[in-house]
Amino acid sequence: MNSKQDIKVRVLMAARDSNVSSVLFRNAISRRFGLTSTDSECLNLLSIKGISTPKDIGLYTGLTSGATTAMLDRLEKMNFINRKPNPQDRRGVLVEINDQWTKMVGPLVAGIQKSQMELVASYTDDELSIINDFLTRFANNVKEHTHKIEDNLI
Repeated sequence: MNSKQDIKVRVLMAARDSNVSSVLFRNAISRRFGLTSTDSECLNLLSIKGISTPKDIGLYTGLTSGATTAMLDRLEKMNFINRKPNPQDRRGVLVEINDQWTKMVGPLVAGIQKSQMELVASYTDDELSIINDFLTRFANNVKEHTHKIEDNLI
């Protein structure tokens, strides 16, 4: 294998390894708090988006509407999320992470957040621009192909 081909393979493998590492990290946090993997995915989505609908959470986790409701009931009982009325849909609700979850998970993620910030700081602006471009386009490729699978196009 030539060196350019070798580096391409290593980059793709590193991107996949990054995804696996993220899953393993979330699983470790899940085990610490007695959460299922879908509980963890829900909390991860909410930590990124800030607020979401149960329907969007169900799509993200792959759960049915009934299973999503059961999960949200469980997370609310654990005092990790809050539900509030959706001002855009008087019958709907919005879901958000509450302070209890943030206080509990904060110490577990503080170290990795610090390490990741230090890693990012070690690159030049030009290198970060390239990394950002790659990661954005890589994620968009995954999303595009996910939609193709869901729409039975492949």
